[in-house]
Formats: sequence, structure tokens, C-alpha cells
Amino acid sequence: MKNSVQLIGHVGQEPEIKNLEGGKKLANISIATNEVYYRENGDKVEQTQWHRVTAWGKTADIIERFVTKGKEIAIEGKLTHRSYDDKDGNKRFITEVIANEILLISK
Repeated sequence: MKNSVQLIGHVGQEPEIKNLEGGKKLANISIATNEVYYRENGDKVEQTQWHRVTAWGKTADIIERFVTKGKEIAIEGKLTHRSYDDKDGNKRFITEVIANEILLISK
């Protein structure tokens, strides 16, 4: 088994780009995916899921240059989980996709 995630969705906000020490670049975006299904009575149900996506290096460069809010993109990467303590000392948990490939779908 391999930890692999593929998502196609729309970018929810302008990318957050950080330039780190040593010339490393980090990009954070959120992607909305939509699912549509119909109940037994014929009612249409639409569900939107939001996915946190992080990219490093060349993938972050591509995001910085070409990705904007609302753009449809496809990403491939791995699912990760991490935790941290917030300023009040509460433990917070984050699930995110670490993207290693990106495909720009919409113009």
C-alpha cells in the first residue's frame, strides 16, 4: 500500500507563499471538492469538502506563479497528520495533503 492522494478541485483563496531560509519556498492553499448525489426521493444533495494543501520547492514555485483563487487544479501527493500547541496551550490537529505534483486545469 502507498500513501497517495489525488484531488481535483477549485482553489478557495489566494495562495499563501513563504520564502524560508536557504531559499526554500512553501505554498499553502485550500481546495474545495464537490460531490453531488440524489436521495431516494430525487432530491439533489451537494456536498463540499475543503482540503488543506502544502507544497514545497518547485511545486510551490508553480503555485506562486500560476495559481489564483477560483482556479481549477489537480494535485497529487500524500496525506499527513500533525499536531501543535496553540498560544493558549491547547493541542490542535491538522490533516493536510503534501503535494508533489500539480496540474493546472482551468485558464
